[in-house]
Amino acid sequence: MSPKYDDYTREELISLLKQRDRKPRFGLIWERDEIEHDRSLNNDFVTLELVPSFSIGIEPYSNLLIEGDNFDALRYLRMTHTGRVKCIYIDPPFNTGNKDFIYNDRFVDKDDTYKHSKWLEYMYQRLTLARDLLAEDGVIFVSIGDDELGNLSVLMGQVFVGMKVGVFVWRRRSGSNDAKEWFLSVDHEYILCYANPGFSFSGEAKDKSAYTNPDGDPRGPWDNGPLNQGKTAKQRKESYYPIMNPRSGVWYPCDPDSVWRFASETRLKPSQKIRTKTMEQLIREEKVIWPQNDTTVQYNSIQELRAAIDAGTAPHNLRHDTPDLEFWVDKLIGYGKPRYKRHWSELKRSEKPLSTWILPASTKKEDKSILELDDVEIITSGFTVEGTSLLHKMVGNKDFPYPKPLSLISGLIKQSTGPDDMVLDFFAGSGTTGHAVLALNEEDGGNRRFILVTSTEATKESPSKNVCRDITRIRLGSAINGYSYNSSDGQKTVDGLGGDFAYLRITRIPIDQVNWNLKNEQVWLALQMIYRDTTSPYQPEKPLQSTGDEPTLVYVPSVNRETVHSLTDLARKKIEVVAYSWQPGVLRQHIYEANITFEQIPKALLDLFGVSA
Repeated sequence: MSPKYDDYTREELISLLKQRDRKPRFGLIWERDEIEHDRSLNNDFVTLELVPSFSIGIEPYSNLLIEGDNFDALRYLRMTHTGRVKCIYIDPPFNTGNKDFIYNDRFVDKDDTYKHSKWLEYMYQRLTLARDLLAEDGVIFVSIGDDELGNLSVLMGQVFVGMKVGVFVWRRRSGSNDAKEWFLSVDHEYILCYANPGFSFSGEAKDKSAYTNPDGDPRGPWDNGPLNQGKTAKQRKESYYPIMNPRSGVWYPCDPDSVWRFASETRLKPSQKIRTKTMEQLIREEKVIWPQNDTTVQYNSIQELRAAIDAGTAPHNLRHDTPDLEFWVDKLIGYGKPRYKRHWSELKRSEKPLSTWILPASTKKEDKSILELDDVEIITSGFTVEGTSLLHKMVGNKDFPYPKPLSLISGLIKQSTGPDDMVLDFFAGSGTTGHAVLALNEEDGGNRRFILVTSTEATKESPSKNVCRDITRIRLGSAINGYSYNSSDGQKTVDGLGGDFAYLRITRIPIDQVNWNLKNEQVWLALQMIYRDTTSPYQPEKPLQSTGDEPTLVYVPSVNRETVHSLTDLARKKIEVVAYSWQPGVLRQHIYEANITFEQIPKALLDLFGVSA
């Protein structure tokens, strides 16, 4: 046996063998060490500490900015926010080999033999934790480039089984002349989207102004829509047939290049079922708009009809190769084009669906029509340069590479959240996601909340580097309070959006030391995050830490006469109370009210965290 396993216990070796037996024989396989992963989850307890001097706004804080490793942050959030996050957006390292991916405090070189395995293991550990945070209608977006697109797609399929929604394509720049290989300029990125079953994009409200009721139809407003579809007679043979206006007796041939979008009862097989109404039903219900004062023609022989086709005077849908051309002899034929009477009340949804194309904001209006995107809602986004320019104005720092444009993240969050939802970004970088949440709340009066996790990005070569403190924090503060910057036209001032955030730092405590090293401040912060959407600092001068709403959350840091009296008075108000204490047994001996529940610290937190002391 390899020396690699010498320090494993018998139980760990058995666990390793069981895991290998369960490992699938197909799909994505990469180098990973399950024992090391299990140890990273179970050897310590993660806590957060509030840094008041770096926090912005007035407590209680609605938003959180966490400094530290996002793996530890996700372990903590699994304890406090399981099933509560509506939207996750992340922009992880693309693993290009150009010093964008730090693994075990070192950049992964592009020639590293295990480059892809390291990246996959890194992402797998974080995505499996993130999955548990999603609400029943939650969604996750992951930006990625070409280098790891294939691997990430398969990995996401294994982690978020059956949850794939689609892939967005975003053009990150307007073009480049730096096509070094194959004379190809790669100007786009991808955003993978996976979601729980209850999720749906918001879309965009359809324009109701086109729906009117000039004929007083009792079914309400209607629009004049096409009765045909973009399919040919060869593609939809069953949809190629003539129709007749029963009031005028005028017949209308079908366009062989754009056949009817509704089936005919004459073409259906006896057992065939369709989901929509037939053309005959629409005609009976007067939902076909017939041409008014239409020009008509009648041919007395097939020779006369063919001569008209040769002369170009016949209705344009009649051609020499029209099947059963003799059918049209002696028929009163119209030159017009019947259309569809589409009622507003019959629309399945009053919104347009979202397109997977993300259109550059600079695209001209006339260019958009070429894409034929009138029937869908399109997210528009600036290029990467927009994100870089905005960050420089807000922070004065040009050293953060390629931040995503605010418009891109705002569009995704707007389409996937409601006004009271939670948004998480655990690769928060410069803080674009938090900025987008603040901007959307300002736009629609919402109360969305964000949790951002940003590491220091310190390495052995740059030990003092701290992206969270020096870039993310400053940017969010500028977004909240406003900022000024110099431009070619002089100094410009941008008003603040309002809001707040608590600045938190991650610390670790070895499992066997939790009982002695866990601080009251850390306990109270964790309890608030578990039970509430806001957090306040620990107040050591008070005998009890409590929230005013019901059920009332209480933390009892120590049991004495004062805390017993305070808790008894609170319980006698006949409101529901949940009290956490290091000595719940002692409290139960003095307080008997049925409306109070006692929980043990630190056991309650450790149980939720998934370990035991």
